Amino acid sequence: MATVGIFGASGYTGAELLRLLAGHPELTVALATGDSTAGTAVGDLYPSLGAAYSGLVLADPDPAAAEGLDLVFLALPHGASQALVPDLRKRVGKVVDLAADFRLRDPGLYPTWYGGPHTAPELLAEFSFGIPELFRDDLAGADLVAAAGCYVTAAALAVAPLVRAGAIETEGVIVDAASGVSGAGRVPKASSHFATVDEDFVAYGLLDHRHTPEIEQATGASVLFTPHLAPMTRGILATCYARPASGADPLAVLAEFYADEPFVTVGPASPSTKATAGSNRALITARRDPRTGWVVVLCALDNLVKGASGQAIQCANLALGLPETAGLPVVGLYP
Repeated sequence: MATVGIFGASGYTGAELLRLLAGHPELTVALATGDSTAGTAVGDLYPSLGAAYSGLVLADPDPAAAEGLDLVFLALPHGASQALVPDLRKRVGKVVDLAADFRLRDPGLYPTWYGGPHTAPELLAEFSFGIPELFRDDLAGADLVAAAGCYVTAAALAVAPLVRAGAIETEGVIVDAASGVSGAGRVPKASSHFATVDEDFVAYGLLDHRHTPEIEQATGASVLFTPHLAPMTRGILATCYARPASGADPLAVLAEFYADEPFVTVGPASPSTKATAGSNRALITARRDPRTGWVVVLCALDNLVKGASGQAIQCANLALGLPETAGLPVVGLYP
């Protein structure tokens, strides 16, 4: 049994890590940290987790507390991981970061897209990018993993196989994606209050959303990305448009690419976010429109599971040499 810690366990992705790890046959949680919530019992903060973690109290986020752990998950806001990783990597076996701190290979992109220089650029090349279906060989046995975000995962799972197969043009790919409100995190914001989100559907981050370069890095395409906030708790639905580069049937290309993947299902039906809720599964379909000449690809997933915590555990399983599917649900909740 491997021991793991979660830095940022009080947030939504941290809570989802705790939920999934409670059923993991090979990983046990030895440390969970919070910042403003330090000293609070996990079961008091999240009663849904109380039965599984009756004795676990959130600790201060001190790297020294993680000494000797086999693996640490970082479920922290952007920027926080950069300060912790240089110390943590000397104390623990492996690190899986759920934030964007180490996802981009080019340190020069951080000032443009994240508003400031990277504080540990020498470590960027040491991190493996965490979408197992696309970068599995890099993740097997990796010591440092930057798990991809929810928007990026949905877009990359939809587009990258078609780029690799030469089935679509790599210029002018359009990604329109809608996310549930949990993607904004647990800390209350005016833009994510119930009264703001309910009965509303809005686009944001027009032309300059910070996940754009990550999508381009993962897909190998030039992308116009527009995110939307939908009045639902969980889910991502990405609708992607591209010009064909060959006569290949995009649905057949995707079906062949993902034929042996346990967490990706390709089929003719239009994917539903609710069908993925609570699971680590992505649903994908594609069409080629003979009238306009466009290829359209859709991907639905749970932003907190396959788009965050579930994918992080999938990456951790690969890094630790465990069965990739260990502890991860493939069946969603419905209704």
